[in-house]
Amino acid sequence: MTLPVLRTPDAWWLQRADGAVRIATDATTTAELLADRAAVLAAREDGDPVPVADLALISPVSAPCRVVAQMANYASHATDANMDPTAVPLAFFRKASGSISGPYDDIVRPAHVTLLDYEVEVGLVIGREVPVGTELVESDLPGTVAALVVTNDVSARDQQLPKTQFYESKSYPTFTPVGPVLLILEEGELARFPELRLRLWVNGELRQDELASDIIYGPLEAFRALARFQQLASGDLLLTGTPVGTALSAPPKPIEMIGSLLPPATKWRIFFTKQAKNPRYLQDGDLVEVSIATDDGALDLGSQRTSVRWTS
Repeated sequence: MTLPVLRTPDAWWLQRADGAVRIATDATTTAELLADRAAVLAAREDGDPVPVADLALISPVSAPCRVVAQMANYASHATDANMDPTAVPLAFFRKASGSISGPYDDIVRPAHVTLLDYEVEVGLVIGREVPVGTELVESDLPGTVAALVVTNDVSARDQQLPKTQFYESKSYPTFTPVGPVLLILEEGELARFPELRLRLWVNGELRQDELASDIIYGPLEAFRALARFQQLASGDLLLTGTPVGTALSAPPKPIEMIGSLLPPATKWRIFFTKQAKNPRYLQDGDLVEVSIATDDGALDLGSQRTSVRWTS
């Protein structure tokens, strides 16, 4: 039996088959809620349920926190980017926690952004302090990963690519929708991580659909690498990469080789002229739906529904 937790502006709730029950806790942050496991467990049996639809849900990961993300971490995505999945390095980038938004909040595109992309990702919520230099082994993983969440790593490609950096292009407010469910893991459930299916639709069209078994570097490898240089704390969030199906797709190899011979300004001008004609980038009013669950429904992180809104 799983522990699917929901969050509203004033409370935490345990989602049950008969509705949602308020958790009797004083926790105001995700870290505090994870530390009050007894209160979460008590809500399985106690309390008066209310319809989940009546709750104004917000991100179950509270900010501020560290938000770290893995790059090119699905074999299908690496192949689509003309990369060899067996040679992709284990690499990370940071996102501002101010980019976290709720599972039903609008994704707001800044006026200067032209190529807005999406990336469904499994988010791992940290459950304990991990000081720099910590040597992690397999048995440490269940205590390190406390919960799973649905995330969408929204990206401004026209800001990311020519600057060869990620922080700005992925850190605008609303560029990390999270939730609705904080799926607190119980014994043995993390072992089913590869069975999670990641799906993303735009206006009803299925764009991404892949199992997490397509991942290149799993949670243990990621945390071992992170612990060499990055302190982590309870409530921090690690995004684990996205599968094939994003709007951005690498050009064929011959065209890529020709482009490498051009001056950078010319290359990027040609690239963005072509990308501007790509209808898969998010447009004003688009509906983005994201879900992550095992095919049997035993682990279900819930579904996001976010609308895209352009600022003028």
